Amino acid sequence: MKKKKDIELEILEATVPEAASMDAQEAATPPADEETSLKEEVAEMKEHTKKAIQKLKDNVKEEDPKPSSAMTLRTILGGDFLTAEMVRRQIWLFVLVVIFAIVYVAFRYQCQQDMIAIDKMEKELLDAKYKALSSSSTLTEKCRESHVLEALKNNKDSLLQISDQPPYIIYIDE
Repeated sequence: MKKKKDIELEILEATVPEAASMDAQEAATPPADEETSLKEEVAEMKEHTKKAIQKLKDNVKEEDPKPSSAMTLRTILGGDFLTAEMVRRQIWLFVLVVIFAIVYVAFRYQCQQDMIAIDKMEKELLDAKYKALSSSSTLTEKCRESHVLEALKNNKDSLLQISDQPPYIIYIDE
């Protein structure tokens, strides 16, 4: 619960203006009844002022909204909006939103960097698969019987020849 603001006000004593000279006072000296009525009026004014000040103290609280100017584009661009009470109360919310925005941007940047690296590695993997397939097909082609026989015929120093008889199956008893 918020406490009431302490307002220090000084009540100035009401004084009757003194006459310019003593001669003027003596010439216009009011009777005793007028002096007492004047003193009573001053006392009433003091009492009325004290009551008004007490009412002001009772009515003034911290949670009273400050008089706000109209929300215009000029106040927003000029920065007057940021000094408003609402913004000061919500400053931690603004800080939290900024932190979340920074974290979001950082994670998005990191994710994009990872996606670029993944794409690069996938291209390298695809190239490696194509090279392996090409090497495998070349090896398969060179290992065919017809290519081996041609190589033997072209290379006359080889003692290897094609067999005329089919292969034998040998059974071994264990």
